[in-house]
Amino acid sequence: PLFVTDPGLAKLPVVASTLKILDDAKVPYGVFSEVRPNPVESNLTAGIAVFKKGKHDGVIAFGGGSALDLGKLIAFQAGQVRPVWDFEDVDDWWTRANSDAIAPIIAVPTTAGTGSEVGRAGVITNEATHTKKVIFHPKLLPAIVIADPELSVGMPGFITAGTGMDALAHCLEAYCAPGYHPMADGIAVEGVRLVFENLPKAYANGRDLVARAHMMSAAAMGATAFQKGLGAIHSLSHPVGALYDTHHGMTNAVFMPYVLAFNRDSIEERIGRLAAYCGIKGGFDGFAKAIIKLRKELKVPHALPGLIKGLDMDKKRKALIADMAVVDPTAGGNPVKLTKKAALTLLENAIAGTV
Repeated sequence: PLFVTDPGLAKLPVVASTLKILDDAKVPYGVFSEVRPNPVESNLTAGIAVFKKGKHDGVIAFGGGSALDLGKLIAFQAGQVRPVWDFEDVDDWWTRANSDAIAPIIAVPTTAGTGSEVGRAGVITNEATHTKKVIFHPKLLPAIVIADPELSVGMPGFITAGTGMDALAHCLEAYCAPGYHPMADGIAVEGVRLVFENLPKAYANGRDLVARAHMMSAAAMGATAFQKGLGAIHSLSHPVGALYDTHHGMTNAVFMPYVLAFNRDSIEERIGRLAAYCGIKGGFDGFAKAIIKLRKELKVPHALPGLIKGLDMDKKRKALIADMAVVDPTAGGNPVKLTKKAALTLLENAIAGTV
């Protein structure tokens, strides 16, 4: 197999000890560690070249969401003749792929957020258009997942917070997405509760294995629930991440209270039920306050300038982000229609810090 991880992890003892297991079992393998925090096509091309040169028969994707996504896409794309963009998550484009040429995937998450280990998609940035694209195929779902909370204890605070807030965004937006999917709703609601209860603990004490384990569950639950849909948190986070190379989960965390307030009229009753389930008093307002409090505990910047140093967004750039947000595939899952005007207002609010 080809072992895919990011350059930071590749230097750590956890990777050395994992590769020793393969050595001891006399399993031949190669290592590819050119994974950027927001993977781009050139990373994918380089990974495929290594995969083909080594005549690898599968992929072990080891790391956070970026390593998992890229590893999955290498296993998928190495056997295809069409460009990767032809398999975007649009209609039935996935049927264009040669299913038999997709290599098997083992996913080993070391963060607790994206849930890519239980997803049938991979996210990659198109460098030419600066847009994040979701590539979908049922066989992008890893054949085996090894979710061991001990692998996540080394996560620094910033990554613990960002990935955990990504899991929360997945659960929250899936629950608020319109449509009938009581199973997704049930998973999402428990996922939200697990995050509120365990993310502050994991952030305060990285070695709290129980909290780490619950966060790994919440991450997988979020990615399972969002089959129902996502919303404007992600629609805005995707273009900002593609243009400014920000941490995806942290960007979601910044946008969360602004989008929650924007959607209020459509979700007030639902959020009231969610708050009650999580033991949060005060209905919608109580829940919104709990989100702000959680962000403070995790040192999440309240506004975008706290996330992007020296942020100076002109009118043209704001309009571009709004245009990208409304056509993002997640926009359709927002409970209130996301127009360009609404996207601009949300962006302005997130820059000014006005909830």
